[in-house]
Amino acid sequence: MQHVWREGNRITLLPEASRFLPAMFEAVSQAQHYVLVELYLMESGELASQVIDALIEAAERDVRVFLLLDGYGSIGLEHYDRARLQRAGIALRLFNPIGFHSLARNLSRDHRKIVVVDGKIAFTGGFGAVDEFLDAWYEIALRIEGPVVADWEGLFRRLWRSRLTQQVLDSQAQEALPQQQAVVHFADGVSGRVVSGRGYRYQAIRHSLYARVSRANKRLWLCTPYFVPTFTLRRRLIRAARRGVDVRLLLPGSKHDHPGVRYAGQRFYQVMLKAGVRIFEFQPTFIHAKFVLADNWVSIGSCNFDHWNLHWNLEANQEIESQICADEVRGLFERNFASSQEVDAAIWAARPWRQRAREWLYGVMDAIVTRLK
Repeated sequence: MQHVWREGNRITLLPEASRFLPAMFEAVSQAQHYVLVELYLMESGELASQVIDALIEAAERDVRVFLLLDGYGSIGLEHYDRARLQRAGIALRLFNPIGFHSLARNLSRDHRKIVVVDGKIAFTGGFGAVDEFLDAWYEIALRIEGPVVADWEGLFRRLWRSRLTQQVLDSQAQEALPQQQAVVHFADGVSGRVVSGRGYRYQAIRHSLYARVSRANKRLWLCTPYFVPTFTLRRRLIRAARRGVDVRLLLPGSKHDHPGVRYAGQRFYQVMLKAGVRIFEFQPTFIHAKFVLADNWVSIGSCNFDHWNLHWNLEANQEIESQICADEVRGLFERNFASSQEVDAAIWAARPWRQRAREWLYGVMDAIVTRLK
């Protein structure tokens, strides 16, 4: 994929499910031609039922609906819900279902989150169709219009045709994708770029972040739910802090869906705190959002910027160059910092041995997993 900067986009920040879910459902309800949905997590429950109802309603209006789910992340979607989708004529495919092949292949997952309506509107973020996003997890999303929508649609179309993507055998829906609609250019729009990642060898997301960290002059704030950064990212964050950049990390607190990952990342706290990096642990709930602010550059999407995502997963982020958007994301960060507990360097240095033992144990486990081939 060509990761090209495109002018003339309108991008709306939608923090929290109470804003981005209604916006997505409204867009689907107004679809006239087609709806494309690509998700990692979808499991039967209240939110999945709402998503299925919205897609079925669109299909009943003769809108063509295509749903692409990760073969592992959708294991929790029960047969009844899959049958509802298929009876409605919704085309359903699974990316890389778990099978009797190599461990490395089973570990490779489609972690992207993409919704495209009529080629005119796209949504991305860290969301999924699981009930935790209704009230237990903090998440954000973007509503996107303009030329970059074609890039989001292109990602979906290429994976839909991938040899690793399998049609659900009893699906009766028409599987051929419709003709791609022309996008709209807005004279007052902002500059944007879609960047993707596909395993360790194809990481435009990683290289873009590294470059922005190295070039940041004033501010570098990063939010990720799974902070197990690569050595290169750690080194660049430390160097940025030492040259006077305001480097801050917004990370989950004790409310975490994978506590072991939190411990694995905490082993890097001390060296970062010593370099001047400020670390904030979000208190109200588990923060699942992934977004970065570097001066007037913003990146929001599916990538957690951890070892696991960069090594195994398909990822995609929306990048934005805009002072207005950057100011809006800065305000979002500041509100979340106010709901967080900042890690004190002196107190952290004196943490008990049990905490240090957890960091070491889960750090070793992380190192083993990320070196699997």
